[in-house]
Amino acid sequence: MATFKQIGEALQPVYDPEIRISIVDLGLIYGAELKDSEAGPGQSVLVKMSLTSPACPYGPMLLASVHGALAKVPGVRDVDVDLSFFPPWDPRTMASEEAKDQLGIY
Repeated sequence: MATFKQIGEALQPVYDPEIRISIVDLGLIYGAELKDSEAGPGQSVLVKMSLTSPACPYGPMLLASVHGALAKVPGVRDVDVDLSFFPPWDPRTMASEEAKDQLGIY
């Protein structure tokens, strides 16, 4: 069975291509839900995430990267990504301290 730790570790290497910082560190991952898959053995993962802006040109690529990263986690059968812009992404309150340093937010 997959764990939340595995989900976070799988998403850590997914980077925003414009900013070149992990989407986890940027605070773009709002949450994840794990449940037994209805399609057979394994688990379904639902990730709620945002983008740096609603007009992000890399949105489709990021969603595909998240889906691909989570599909490789042992025990995961299904992956759904729920794109949300509520609350709006704000790096001053949502990004990690390391990401804020990289963005020049003090």
